[in-house]
Amino acid sequence: MLQKRAGNPFTEGSRELFDLAGQGRIDVFFLGGAQIDGSANINLVHAQGRRFPGSFGSAFMYQAVPHVILFREEHSKRTLVPKVDFVSAAGHPAALVTGRALFLWDREKRRFCLESTHENVDIRAITGFDYDLSPGFHATPAPAAADLALLRGAVAREIARDYPDFAKRVWGIN
Repeated sequence: MLQKRAGNPFTEGSRELFDLAGQGRIDVFFLGGAQIDGSANINLVHAQGRRFPGSFGSAFMYQAVPHVILFREEHSKRTLVPKVDFVSAAGHPAALVTGRALFLWDREKRRFCLESTHENVDIRAITGFDYDLSPGFHATPAPAAADLALLRGAVAREIARDYPDFAKRVWGIN
């Protein structure tokens, strides 16, 4: 939402965001990447011969914010790699969420631990890095009907204002 003026509470853009993070006033931040590796490095610059927008502020935010959640909708060996092609940012995330699984970060071992899967699929076969299996490993619970109705209704309409292409692809909203 920070990319859109209507959804951005900051009057001075990203400068305020970085100031708040530096002051310890942001608890959670989400970071994605073209590639994410088993050491929790992210690549936002260059992968598979393609150039991406870059890593504006990601290295700072990764270090300044105490709970970083890495995310990537695509869960494949192409995106979750043994070693990123270019390190845009490195740190210690709280978790990695993909379209297929939830991994928690083990700070002592400095590696991911598979906490849950969203569907019955062989996660090892589609993940490019090694990881541990959580002692509490489980299937991700399906969302409640009321939660789905809220996401597909009010939330979808709100998101569609700033991200019409995303809303059309996910919910079919024009």
